[in-house]
Amino acid sequence: MTNGLDGMADVSLDIFSTCAQSSDGDRETYAQRVADVARWSEQAGCKGILVYSDNRLIDPWLVSHLILQNTTRLCPLVAVQPIYMHPYTVAKMVASFGHLYGRRIYLNMVAGGFKNDLVALNDTTPHDKRYERLIEYTRVIRELLAGGPAVSHDGEFCTVKNLKLTPPLRSDLFPGIFVSGSSAAGLAAAKVIGATAVKYPKAPGEECAPDEGVGAGVRIGIIAREGGDEAWEIARQRFPEDRKGQLTHQLAMKVSDSSWHKQLSELAAATASAESPYWLIPFENYQTMCPYLVGSYERVGEELARYIALGYRSFILDIPPLEEELQHTNHAFQRALDLVTR
Repeated sequence: MTNGLDGMADVSLDIFSTCAQSSDGDRETYAQRVADVARWSEQAGCKGILVYSDNRLIDPWLVSHLILQNTTRLCPLVAVQPIYMHPYTVAKMVASFGHLYGRRIYLNMVAGGFKNDLVALNDTTPHDKRYERLIEYTRVIRELLAGGPAVSHDGEFCTVKNLKLTPPLRSDLFPGIFVSGSSAAGLAAAKVIGATAVKYPKAPGEECAPDEGVGAGVRIGIIAREGGDEAWEIARQRFPEDRKGQLTHQLAMKVSDSSWHKQLSELAAATASAESPYWLIPFENYQTMCPYLVGSYERVGEELARYIALGYRSFILDIPPLEEELQHTNHAFQRALDLVTR
């Protein structure tokens, strides 16, 4: 799904899927589910695969190891939370995977997370201050991975002295870096550390073009079929309305300081029309954490083309329930590319 756009030779799309979570399904089958989703994603042409990290889930680096063992090209996009590990450990993991597999790792730098996770870890750092910490943390990782002289850094959140990374990382395997760009603090951090700013987008007709000088991506689910009615039938079967999930969502809203969580919740009522392919019912029912585009290949392709025309070049998809779902998604992206390159 990585495509050069005809007539726009300097632009390409990078598509990432998302790995299955250890909190869903049976423990005994989890490793196989990781391997399956990774292989499906690679066969569908995805650039990489997002691996979540929070207090409920097993370690994302161990999951990434499974992904690397079961694929030949797919790049893990590992969620990195500063309160979980020292920046040297992150750099060492990236360099170690590069040494063992010759594979590039992407880093999804996470400033926050679930509020209760932060409380349990005694992290009381305010929202915007967490992004200041993220900038410092990521700079240390980048300097270590860049090689050269030993790294010394005396900062507010991290101090190292004459620290050098061995084995060094090949320059062509330097990680791609993503960060949430839904808040002003997140967008500012992305600009400072040279990261791709990823957001949970508004409907294409409501979304704004990304700021110049920063890579931009969106996190979105897709359910597309040849006919729109079939797509909506599948969508409603997969994500039925659930009162318990709605209450969980409302509770999460009360304790969350996440900008994207509040923005999506405000958008839900405004985009509830059956005429819109932009669908937030799974988010409102706490079944997934991103908006969906639902409809025919043509209709979903039109909406994707509008995001692409605005300047969004990275797309992180939701967890695919079946291999065929990624093939249907491919059809929608092809329609989008056909529209953009006319």
